[in-house]
Amino acid sequence: MTVNSTALPQNQRPPEPHETAESVLNLAAQLRWDVGGEFHEHLMEAIYTDAARIADRAVSYPEKPARFDMDRTIDNLVTSRIWGFPLMLLMLTVVFWITISGANYPSQFLGGILLDTVHQFLKNLAVIVGLPWWLSGLLIDGMYLATAWVVSVMLPPMAIFFPMFTLLEDFGYLPRVAFNLDNFFKKAGAHGKQALSMSMGFGCNAAGVIATRIIDSPRERLIAIITNNFAVCNGRWPTQILIATIFIGGMVSAQWAGFISALAVVSIALLGVLFSFVVSWGLSRSMLKGEVSTFSLELPPYRPPRIWQTIYTSVIDRTLIVLWRAVVFAMPAGAVIWLVSNIQLGGLSLAEYFINWTNPFGLLLGLNGIILLAYIVAIPANEIVIPTVLMLTALVLGAGGAGAGVMFDPNSLADTEALLRAGGWTLLTGVNLMLFSLLHNPCSTTIYTIFKETGSLKWTLVSTFLPIGMGFGLTFVVAQVWRLLAG
Repeated sequence: MTVNSTALPQNQRPPEPHETAESVLNLAAQLRWDVGGEFHEHLMEAIYTDAARIADRAVSYPEKPARFDMDRTIDNLVTSRIWGFPLMLLMLTVVFWITISGANYPSQFLGGILLDTVHQFLKNLAVIVGLPWWLSGLLIDGMYLATAWVVSVMLPPMAIFFPMFTLLEDFGYLPRVAFNLDNFFKKAGAHGKQALSMSMGFGCNAAGVIATRIIDSPRERLIAIITNNFAVCNGRWPTQILIATIFIGGMVSAQWAGFISALAVVSIALLGVLFSFVVSWGLSRSMLKGEVSTFSLELPPYRPPRIWQTIYTSVIDRTLIVLWRAVVFAMPAGAVIWLVSNIQLGGLSLAEYFINWTNPFGLLLGLNGIILLAYIVAIPANEIVIPTVLMLTALVLGAGGAGAGVMFDPNSLADTEALLRAGGWTLLTGVNLMLFSLLHNPCSTTIYTIFKETGSLKWTLVSTFLPIGMGFGLTFVVAQVWRLLAG
């Protein structure tokens, strides 16, 4: 005999499967709030307490005098509430100071070879072969010079910075950074593991976005993805280092220039971390509101870095790969820059039309139209911002000769500074370019990675336009306050 359950009273018929699942989920959501925000911490603390008590009962330890524990001694310093952050800032400053001071001479040496000797050889060869002026300009003055400038500017600092950063990673210091930042991310409504994905973002934002997979909570992972662009990636380090060296380090004597420039770059990096906290806090209390989850982080033991293996790995896996990516994007970008600089309408090139059109808006932000055009061209890769700026500045000043947009080929840092100063650059322009380099849209690779990881056009657009909106707002405020105080 079959009984029709729909004919039974509501309190007697068995619940439908979807009703059971829904009630369980509702109950779970209610209990998550009832247990309080400290439940996970208390649970982990209880587990470790029980584990320690069981170990004390089951394990016998030989009676030996207490010996010096190097790991614990170092951790007492680098994870200290008092000394942890000062030591972290000091370490970052030293790394950037070594990078800035050590990269100047190799950059000048490579620039002299690639931008002067080789460039002139290729120009003479083009004349001998009989290449048309437009083909010679496209291949040599556009594609080659853009690539050569990227190599001469990026290779020396990356060859210094990446090995030192990898040594800190191999030594076991980066998990301590995550440990120090965990409490701040928790207060910002984000996950403590975001510190690890942010650290990856300092190498590459696309890699940082992929690294957010270690975060289990979808809400907190989305916050980490959106804010990862605030970590200054390797493509933006050359811009930060060059501008800081010219406009910040140039304000002091030569013996202090490297240190002051390093402080300026560290300040920009820390400002990016601050924006990560602020935006995470705002998102967790508005569009992505929810409960903060916690995690347990087991600090690995310190290991003596394998110096030669680390150098080899960092050069092959980071420096050369990043440099190759920059070269791949620099060559077509150089061609585009040369074309828009030489295709003329009504006596002006396409680049000049855009620069003149956007220059009032750029000046309002403490920038200029050249910088705005450079960041549009550099959407495929941030590495080509400075080469684009120099080529367009040379075009506007007529440095390439009448009717020829030729990339400026600086043989020294002084030549680069002279060109930018002649283009109307001031200290305000340099400072706001460093700020805008921090706060602007991600590169095309990162944008595509965000879309693949989130599967959402909405969050991809938010991740793309939120930082650039913040960049416009911050540079506008800085420019107006600067001019108000200067006037």
